[in-house]
Amino acid sequence: MSLKKYRRQLLVIIAEASLEKRLVEDVMHLGAHGYTVADVRGSGTSGVREGIWESDRTIRMEILCEGAVADVIASEVMARYAANYGLSLYFSEVDVLRPEKY
Repeated sequence: MSLKKYRRQLLVIIAEASLEKRLVEDVMHLGAHGYTVADVRGSGTSGVREGIWESDRTIRMEILCEGAVADVIASEVMARYAANYGLSLYFSEVDVLRPEKY
């Protein structure tokens, strides 16, 4: 049996946990059908974020959607938050099996 695959965009947002509620509202308002959020830790150009203290927590938000929706979300997130918060975004093209979910 051959599976029918559909191309979608995966937008990943790594951000300070204090942004989670606002990001959820923004992402849903801008056209995403859903999202996944997880607490994460790591190190980069901004230093080490171990998540030990509430103010040191970081989240990873994943949004699977149409490419145009991912572009709008990324543009809005960058415009609203990049100047004042720790934030990283990246995209990947992915194939999904149930396109109506995304």
